Amino acid sequence: MRGRTDGSQKKRLITIVCVVAIFLVFLYAYYGSLFGSQGRGALEYGSKSLRKLGSSYLGGDDDEDGKQDESSTKFGDDEDGVTPKSFPVCDDRHSELIPCLDRNLIYQMRLKLDLSLMEHYERHCPPPERRYNCLIPPPHGYKVPIKWPQSRDEVWKANIPHTHLAHEKSDQNWMVVKGDKINFPGGGTHFHYGADKYIASMANMLNFSKNILNNDGRLRTVLDVGCGVASFGGYLLSSNIVAMSLAPNDVHQNQIQFALERGIPAYLGVLGTKRLPYPSRSFELAHCSRCRIDWLQRDGILLLELDRVLRPGGYFAYSSPEAYAQDDEDLRIWRQMSALVERMCWRIASKRNQTVIWQKPLNNDCYMTREPGTLPPMCQSDNDPDAVWGVPMEACITPYSEHDHKARGSGLAPWPARLTSPPPRLSDFGYSTDMFTKDTEIWQRRVENYWSLLDSKISADTIRNVMDMKANLGSFAAALRMKNVWVMNVVPEDGPNTLKIVYDRGLIGSIHNWCEAYSTYPRTYDLLHAWNVLSDIEKKGCSGEDLLLEMDRILRPTGFIIIKDKQSIVDFIKKYLTALHWEAVATSDSSDDEGDEVVFIVQKKMWLTSESFRDSE
Repeated sequence: MRGRTDGSQKKRLITIVCVVAIFLVFLYAYYGSLFGSQGRGALEYGSKSLRKLGSSYLGGDDDEDGKQDESSTKFGDDEDGVTPKSFPVCDDRHSELIPCLDRNLIYQMRLKLDLSLMEHYERHCPPPERRYNCLIPPPHGYKVPIKWPQSRDEVWKANIPHTHLAHEKSDQNWMVVKGDKINFPGGGTHFHYGADKYIASMANMLNFSKNILNNDGRLRTVLDVGCGVASFGGYLLSSNIVAMSLAPNDVHQNQIQFALERGIPAYLGVLGTKRLPYPSRSFELAHCSRCRIDWLQRDGILLLELDRVLRPGGYFAYSSPEAYAQDDEDLRIWRQMSALVERMCWRIASKRNQTVIWQKPLNNDCYMTREPGTLPPMCQSDNDPDAVWGVPMEACITPYSEHDHKARGSGLAPWPARLTSPPPRLSDFGYSTDMFTKDTEIWQRRVENYWSLLDSKISADTIRNVMDMKANLGSFAAALRMKNVWVMNVVPEDGPNTLKIVYDRGLIGSIHNWCEAYSTYPRTYDLLHAWNVLSDIEKKGCSGEDLLLEMDRILRPTGFIIIKDKQSIVDFIKKYLTALHWEAVATSDSSDDEGDEVVFIVQKKMWLTSESFRDSE
């Protein structure tokens, strides 16, 4: 019988070969994702391996069966959970990933959005099965950013390797490529010869003292809509004015990334269908320099959104062809826009050359004299003007409260006294002047303690862009006033909306839900301050691991995180230090009466991807 194949042996051999092949494929898939060269093991949208690594990127949402991934949400002792020793590195093409503003996600999910309403530039966060669980790599050749104030005028080209704006806006002095750097001459679409001259011209139009736009401290917070690379906001800083520079991730890609790389306050957002993430009466001035916005659409709803966020007597500076051109189309727009703002009770404060500045009324007198049925209507009494997170805009005018109507203005002290003066809206939360003063003093001591712990690691120009992830009354930022920094004060969407107190102190910030990714590019902040942030999302059932990955995404290499939380949270974070390439810098017991909290400071290491992944530099 030699030469005759045994059927049972053949079957066993085929079975063994198949099992070995399946095992080898599994090993290749798993370890390839961890150690793939140049991030070739990147995790694609929808990859089931994301969840097996212990986390759905930025969610804490339920799995398909309604149960959360226990290993990614457990903050205490994780006897059953798995803490990863390393995270895979995302593909290089995701080095600028913004999870909730990702156009690839919109295309892949076939979201039906109205492009004419800019819905495709609004936040659309990935569902659990499409979230990333990997570290965002820096671009090839990334360097530690240039320090402020030099960074206002130049950045490393390698850090944001996009030069199309330099060519597209070459006649407007937005930016110029020079060797390994990108320079910013201070120009803009409407101010080719420099933002500083343009700003002085606006102050002169309003008859402000010495042509300084801050008007002796009475004009402090500005909203710059369609800001480009934020040169307008950058040049306002020398006048003690802080601007929230706002632009979408549109055809002028990376404009907000350039702004933040320069050390200028900026936020990714759009005037679309949802309210901006700022409370009512936040800004003394809104500005639009050829921002290409159709202000007449939908019964003037976008102008009415500006009206909502402007303070009593606030200004809207509009530089655009409609303000001066004489062709038929521009004249039509100008007439209709003038009629609209007149019905909104705005008046022209000044008009010169190519710029018009309107002013909002100080109280409700004009609103009460409008003819019945005049459009736009007044908002209903149950319309909360400070509710903003995911709230649709409404084409209505927000009236002042009885208190504000009688006060005929915001009642705020001029800057810098505004920073430490209890604002009138403090009473909205039942807070007393004494409580406000005590909070300010407590955070002054805490920040002094933080800086003593950081002393060996930082110099005067190490830190520029700061985020307070749970700002409360803004006292952490207030304590940093003498530092050469600016602070993005973030207030959780589900707590007391104290962001209006933050703005009333002459600071800026936004509302956010930390169960989702923040609207910013990777590597945009030098320091994150997390006071009880992880404890809060633990109570909400969101994933602590996911939040750590998000914090890593927005933190610059060599940047710092200050965690002030309970000991169990700190122990949880320590398990992830190696996987995140973070290094413990300091630990300290709380120096105030909150004895159950500890301070833990970490630093993000510089790591790069090249032909192979390198742990650190």
